[in-house]
Amino acid sequence: MAPSEDSPDRAHTPPDAVDDLTVEALGSLSKALETVERARGHLYGFHQLTGSADLELDRTVALLREAGHGDWADRVETEVLGRNVIPGHWTFQVVEAYNSTYYEPFRDLERQALHALADGRDHLHEAAMKEARRTTGHPDHTAGPS
Repeated sequence: MAPSEDSPDRAHTPPDAVDDLTVEALGSLSKALETVERARGHLYGFHQLTGSADLELDRTVALLREAGHGDWADRVETEVLGRNVIPGHWTFQVVEAYNSTYYEPFRDLERQALHALADGRDHLHEAAMKEARRTTGHPDHTAGPS
């Protein structure tokens, strides 16, 4: 590709009125949201692992009863099985509260900032990094897909 054909597309080039500091700030905001996305994934992992453990307790109770330990089976069944993970909440409620209280407002604000400050263009900071680090003209360093 000739260098003129090998440049970032419009969607990854800041509008003329957007300065480098704004691009960096939006990149920082997006990076923070990406971290929140990862945290949210861990929260879903917590939700699924806790649910799996609770379901396994059905087997535990049955095995304890079969082994003649009805008193222990009763304790597992009444003290742990189906228990709230925090007062009044199962894990799905923790996930719902996180989503509505923190994740969704954060995601919405990031989208609004991109639209207000960069005409909705995403990943401008990363695109600038790519442009600075790639070897123009090298077939494995193209600005975008052909």
